[in-house]
Amino acid sequence: MVKKILIGVGIFVVLAGAALIYLNYRNYSLSPKGEAKLTNGDLEVEVTYCRPSVRERVVFGTAEEGALQPFGQYWRLGANESTEITFNQDVFVVDQEVEKGTYKLYAIPGENYFEFRLNSELGNWGAFEADTALDVASVQIPVMANEHTEQFTISLEPLYDSSVKAVFKWAKMKMVIPIVPQ
Repeated sequence: MVKKILIGVGIFVVLAGAALIYLNYRNYSLSPKGEAKLTNGDLEVEVTYCRPSVRERVVFGTAEEGALQPFGQYWRLGANESTEITFNQDVFVVDQEVEKGTYKLYAIPGENYFEFRLNSELGNWGAFEADTALDVASVQIPVMANEHTEQFTISLEPLYDSSVKAVFKWAKMKMVIPIVPQ
């Protein structure tokens, strides 16, 4: 009797483990992990995120249009886990002072600008809104028209001296955030 129970529990554990592995793999096959790293002078910036695709959907727009990411609503800047950005020294993100460290990066999209926020709460999986009380910076970035970018992409490029610009592209939009050492 005990042997049958142990076999049953073993089968359940194997099946549950296989299901979890499949679901995790499925999410990453649809929105694979992405990473951008850049050292310019003494400044090192690193971003980790997941890369969803447009797949013939309306990405940014109104809820009435059926937009994947409606204007005015929280967006984790990617898919799966929260997007995280790391600075090796204190920086200005646009005009906001940010201490060195790792932060969650999320946005509130708008038609003409996005409100980007850095938050000290890390490690969330899924589209859970950040605790805004833990925001360390909030900047508004204008949206620029761009050629179609099928898969969400974050790149880091040298700006000048020891500064970096973070470039965000998806669908037909592009945004640039300057990051300058303090």
